[in-house]
Amino acid sequence: MAQSTRHLHSRTSEHPHGHAVTPGAFDRRELFRVGGIGLCGALLAACTSTSSSSTSTAAATTAQVPVSTVGGGTVSVPATVVSDVLAGFDAFAATVHVAREGNLWVVESNGMPTHSMMTGITSWQQQYPVPQPYTGANAFRFPATPRLAATPVSARHALFNGAIALAVDGVPIFNALNNRGDDAYLAGELDNWGGHSGRADDYHYHAAPLYLQELVGPGKPIAYALDGFAIYGDTEPDGSPMLALDDLNGHTGGDGVYHYHGTRTYPYINGGMRGEVTVTNDHIDPQPVTHPFRPDGTPLRGAVISGFDTGGTNNYELTYTLAGGTYKVAWVIAGNAVTFTYTAADGTTRTEQFTRRD
Repeated sequence: MAQSTRHLHSRTSEHPHGHAVTPGAFDRRELFRVGGIGLCGALLAACTSTSSSSTSTAAATTAQVPVSTVGGGTVSVPATVVSDVLAGFDAFAATVHVAREGNLWVVESNGMPTHSMMTGITSWQQQYPVPQPYTGANAFRFPATPRLAATPVSARHALFNGAIALAVDGVPIFNALNNRGDDAYLAGELDNWGGHSGRADDYHYHAAPLYLQELVGPGKPIAYALDGFAIYGDTEPDGSPMLALDDLNGHTGGDGVYHYHGTRTYPYINGGMRGEVTVTNDHIDPQPVTHPFRPDGTPLRGAVISGFDTGGTNNYELTYTLAGGTYKVAWVIAGNAVTFTYTAADGTTRTEQFTRRD
């Protein structure tokens, strides 16, 4: 299965995850509000034009910062502040590597968040999160000195293929709309953190991970759009209430520099590219490529993902309910091999093994 992809969902008449948009969207949105998770998913871009103003200058410190969310479990992240790291990413310096390459920021990660995943999804395509090789030539790159575009690109009608932003925890952020143009959140496709796994079993957000505000600290971005402009949470960088936003979920700040915001209503993240970008085949270029390593997952109608656990490095287990039964899927990654063990409601098991090509 060597096909490369930047995020494949079928653009057919059927919903790409086999689940129609249903009523009750207010309840899900309220869940995110109460839990402090913002479904504002998109990578937010850097709002500074010089490296000195966009990097952390604090001395190196380490602290445990707990974050909780309704139904999503808890996460305790070592918030390590390191000097000369692009603001926001400093909280994840242990797992995300950031470097300057000419006029580009280069960000390397494995695309896996420090929080739990998948719990809360009610429209599931049977894809499972696995680490991705976002390193070297396949790392994320975006402008260090972004410039406003003469003609912005709206995500309402474009950019359905691939990431449009990168969260500071190293997780890509995709268009809030799926490939059919439906709101992925309202369709029940997203977990309690605003993300899910795509065709290549690549985890990514479709809504802004507002919980990151508590980790990165006041005045720092929670993501960067791939045009280079920063994405902040639901307050201004100085902590004041968020000002009116344009149709791309951004505005010019008091410093005269444009930035985006994550919000709890559509478009949740940056609603497009206010800055200059190159668009090729409906995706922003450059950006990483992922490789599916197993056959397409299929919609599992009526399934609700109820749990996700990490049993150790590269060892995961997902629990879901279906027709009154409880099922489990465990997968272990060893080198290029991924072994899945499926446990049915009656306790019977079966195993599959696949070989990845990074």
